[in-house]
Amino acid sequence: MAGARDIDDLPKNHANYTALTPLWFIERAALVHPSRLSVVHGSRRYNWRQTYQRCRRLASALSNRSIGAGDTVAIIAPNIPAIYEAHFGVPMAGAVLNCVNIRLNAQTISFLLGHSASAVVMVDQEFFPLAEEALNILAAKGDGHYKPPLLIVIGDENCDPEALKYALSKGAIEYEKFLEIGNPEYAWKPPEDEWQSITLGYTSGTTASPKGVVLSHRGAYVMSLSAGLVWGMNEGAIYLWTLPMFHCNGWCYTWALAALCGTSICLRQVTAKAVYSAIAKHKVTHFCAAPVVLNTIVNAPKEDTILPLPHVVHVMTAGAAPPPSVLYAMSQKGFRITHTYGLSETYGPSTICAWKPEWDSLPPEAQARMNARQGVRYVGLEGLDVVNTQTMQPVPSDGKTVGEIVMRGNAVMKGYLKNPKANKEAFANGWFHSGDLGVKHPDGYIEIKDRSKDIIISGGENISSVEIENTLYQHPAILEVSVVARADERWGESPCAFVTLKSKIDKGDEQRMAEDIMKFCKSKMPAYWVPKSVVFGELPKTATGKVQKHLLRAKAKEMGPVKMSKL
Repeated sequence: MAGARDIDDLPKNHANYTALTPLWFIERAALVHPSRLSVVHGSRRYNWRQTYQRCRRLASALSNRSIGAGDTVAIIAPNIPAIYEAHFGVPMAGAVLNCVNIRLNAQTISFLLGHSASAVVMVDQEFFPLAEEALNILAAKGDGHYKPPLLIVIGDENCDPEALKYALSKGAIEYEKFLEIGNPEYAWKPPEDEWQSITLGYTSGTTASPKGVVLSHRGAYVMSLSAGLVWGMNEGAIYLWTLPMFHCNGWCYTWALAALCGTSICLRQVTAKAVYSAIAKHKVTHFCAAPVVLNTIVNAPKEDTILPLPHVVHVMTAGAAPPPSVLYAMSQKGFRITHTYGLSETYGPSTICAWKPEWDSLPPEAQARMNARQGVRYVGLEGLDVVNTQTMQPVPSDGKTVGEIVMRGNAVMKGYLKNPKANKEAFANGWFHSGDLGVKHPDGYIEIKDRSKDIIISGGENISSVEIENTLYQHPAILEVSVVARADERWGESPCAFVTLKSKIDKGDEQRMAEDIMKFCKSKMPAYWVPKSVVFGELPKTATGKVQKHLLRAKAKEMGPVKMSKL
């Protein structure tokens, strides 16, 4: 504000002001706990001194190749040490890290690499053919002006050595060899300005081209400290990487673990068996996972589990609204669940269903219902509200009035890369618009009711697909479910449930099972909410494991409208 006076005229100087960046966390971890385990992957183990040196080698080797400020470095890899190291090494060189989702197809990856103008592509050996195909598509589009990026392949002793040989034969540099040319004592410099970009991440783009979300050093610093704080994580936490690090930078836990001098246990493939054995073997204290992963843990066959758990394991879930029945089943097994919500645009989760001691005395089902809400803002997010989409006024805290969830503060992205139109929409009226619809409860906690495009309007009444899904998850035969609108001759739209049954259920008589599901619904919800159609089969998912509702909507459209019925 112009003219606002302070009590003094003391200026910032080098002694009392520095740009905020999470890069300092690893320097401190190496100083405080040099010999504590930092990263474990199969038989490979690194301590904090070694991890810091490896990150500096990476920064140094990139600098030697003139990679620095203004450059993007892409990495295509599962949860292995190299992707953890890249979160520090790449920004230490001044460059911006772009973690690419390994489940995307070559066409999409070529778009990301082209749009971000990636100067370097680091790729795990298993995904080299995918990267190669993506780069070939890019070269073909380049009309001879295409400058191929520096290609680095990351070997993994747990994988087929032939894949590595093939990559090397195509001119890729081996990651460990690349680190050898770097200096372990490299004198990296923090950014001059904390608004400098640290990472770029693309949204899953279920509808159009993915958008590139740009994050700053300042935001990453604030959010990684916030992430540890709201979860009550302890110094020296042992963290299992079930959540992909390519997903919103592992919800900022990549940097938070360095701040806490914790230990990262890497997991290439996430299975219930691998999760249980890591808890037993490495004494894992924390992990993050989308509700679909919790579902597999809950429904794991007995031989894949190690129960009772040897100690309490803290689990953070986000990515979709978790059904209360899944939360309940997890807590029965000894997992302590914290429910959060956020977007790529808010550095991953930025709201938390903060647990209140008075909930301890509630019956377990009621606890699960409370915990299924999206909650309150993180410490590092300054503004969170549910507003009327027309007037931007906050909705009443009645748990009923639906509005759009909006955020503002340090936990909001810088913006979308090269996309002024999307930025104008996202930041309209001084708030970040999530596109999620929710309500505000009397205690101020928010709860998602739907994506704005997923609300079902039946006979003029709004129906939340999320609420129907939560009820359906309580049915003993249902493993996964997704509900969308289907045209209805009488009501305009009615709910259509796409259902995956548990493996031990006889799938022979689908008609009877559909009737049983509808009968179950009738006993639990208003009549107009009850799905008028039930379709069985696998649910289509995005590369991040979210159900692709637009494909289900297309399928429902193909089925045509529900005919006039006596209902």
